[in-house]
Amino acid sequence: MGTMTTDELEVRSLAAADAGELFTLRRAAFVTEAQQYDDPHIPPLTQTLAELKADLARSDVITLGAWLGHRLVGSIRVLLEEGKATLGRFAVAPDLQGKGIGSRLLVEIVPRLPEGTEEIWVFTGRDSLQNLAFYTSQGYEHQHDQMIGDLTYAYLRRLLGEAPADENA
Repeated sequence: MGTMTTDELEVRSLAAADAGELFTLRRAAFVTEAQQYDDPHIPPLTQTLAELKADLARSDVITLGAWLGHRLVGSIRVLLEEGKATLGRFAVAPDLQGKGIGSRLLVEIVPRLPEGTEEIWVFTGRDSLQNLAFYTSQGYEHQHDQMIGDLTYAYLRRLLGEAPADENA
């Protein structure tokens, strides 16, 4: 199939009709993380299809998907609260990781955020060094760690309105 470029990606909000595709993508993407933490019960793997559909219907959640043709290859969930957005359930198809899909999704989130959003938070496993390096490269700064169950999560934040690329906008 040759090499994929992120130009071929179509990024759009996901709706209930996309739940099946999203369900499949998240299962594939998070199995590797579950193996890393030796925990098959991480939330992305225990959520049911019905729960996923309900989540997609929430007005305070944006779920973005990246499509390559008819295949959903990446997604991220954005929880909207007063002045802030929290990213989670970030998934990229295992066979396409490291090709810029995640970076593209992070960029696409910003213009979709409600007026008045000042900061974006993201959390990841404290031991997911690749994830931490990726978020740092995207302008996120580590703020604090938090234990949830047996796992320690690192919380990172990016302040909006300080995007280096938009200084002269």
